[in-house]
Amino acid sequence: MKISIPNILTIFRILLTPLFVILAQKNLFGHALLVFTLAGVSDALDGLIARLFNQRTELGAFLDPIADKLLLISAFISLSVPGILPGWLAVIVISRDVLILMGIAVLTVTGIDFQIRPSWVSKCTTFAQIAVIFFSLLQLRLAGLLPVLEPLYWLSAGLTILSGLHYIYLGMTILQAGTDQKPGNR
Repeated sequence: MKISIPNILTIFRILLTPLFVILAQKNLFGHALLVFTLAGVSDALDGLIARLFNQRTELGAFLDPIADKLLLISAFISLSVPGILPGWLAVIVISRDVLILMGIAVLTVTGIDFQIRPSWVSKCTTFAQIAVIFFSLLQLRLAGLLPVLEPLYWLSAGLTILSGLHYIYLGMTILQAGTDQKPGNR
């Protein structure tokens, strides 16, 4: 199996996550911002390279969303515990991801074949969540961004809830179609 550059970048992003958490715990928020930005750039690069050079792999399709979720959940926890981010927002973000994982587990256990593809609203949600982390860290370095943060919190929360409801709908649709196809359920 040949390892592609996008997959190396994704693994690099996964390895940056503990470094980000350590820096945030040590209140080295400028360094944490740098690591978070580097992770964001590597995320954009791995997708761009995979598309431009036809280096999409099954491993990459599996690892990329895991790397994103690992970084974002770690960031929301690391920044909400000391009160940099509102705790309620971290709960919404993490709850959505737990619901998605539970849905995947249910579909897997029931033996229903499915593919995970991020929806448009999910991509917007991820962008908003990244913006919340980025601007919250930047606020610690450059005072004055506070007026931007509050609406961004609410936008991120709204998109996260909308995305969660959309995934619940999709999951229920897949589950219903899959159980209808099983022998004895007709």
